[in-house]
Order: sequence, then C-alpha cells, then structure tokens
Amino acid sequence: MNAMNTEVSSVSALGRLLIALIFIRAGINKLGSIAATAATMRNHGIPYPDILVWGAVALELGGGLMLVAGLYARWVALALFFYTFSLAMIFHAYWTVSDPAARIDASSFFGHLSMMGGMLFVVALGAGAYSVDALMARPSTGEIAARRLRPF
Repeated sequence: MNAMNTEVSSVSALGRLLIALIFIRAGINKLGSIAATAATMRNHGIPYPDILVWGAVALELGGGLMLVAGLYARWVALALFFYTFSLAMIFHAYWTVSDPAARIDASSFFGHLSMMGGMLFVVALGAGAYSVDALMARPSTGEIAARRLRPF
C-alpha cells in the first residue's frame, strides 16, 4: 500500500468512526430510556412502538458498530441512510410547526441531512482498506498461489 492509499484508508476509517458515533451513542441512550423512547414514538404515530424501539436500538447500536468495523459497510450505511431519512421526516418536520421553537427541529433536520450525506459516501466508496470488508475481500495465500499456477 503506498502512502496515498494509506492516508485515504486512514481518513476513511476515521470518517466511519466519527459518523458512527452518533448512532452508537443514540443506541446506548435508548437502552437507558426504552419506555420514554417508545412513548415518543407513540406520540409521533409510529405503530408498535414497544417492539420497534428495539429495532431502533439494534440498528443504531449494531449498525453503528458494524460501520466502525467496516463490516458490510455499504449495506449498513444504506440502512442508516433510510433510517435517518425517516427520523428527519417524522420527528423533525419543522415546516409543519408554526411555533418559533421549530428552529430546533430545523437544525435537527439539516443535521440529519448531513449524516445522510456521510452515509451516501460510504455507500458509494465502501469502507476502505482498514475494514472487515477489505479483509473478507482479500484473497488467501492459497488462492494467490493457485492463480500463479494457472496457464491463463
């Protein structure tokens, strides 16, 4: 790996960590407030909040950790993209509120959009060399030796 690839891979790994932290933190916070989170979901019209809250925890915490590790990073980033889009539209639809406090929702909405942008970068570019995905794609030494023995 040359110096440029090392720098790009390092930045990619750091980027995955930084964008995943918000999901990991949210998942951990939800674990400490399952009932309150389910009540918030119920108040926003989400069906089966007592069950779906566990899906939110699994996606945020599990998906965040998978993103950090770079395990199925493109798929996890895509799932987190759609999850974040849903959160933005359901919980932070500031344009539907006439209260001046809706500016907080506007900030959250645009924060969600920027997270979605980060997820799209991972979807488009993958996890990079410092990831479980890269380890799984790397051929074993036996496969490399077998390729050398093939006539064409």
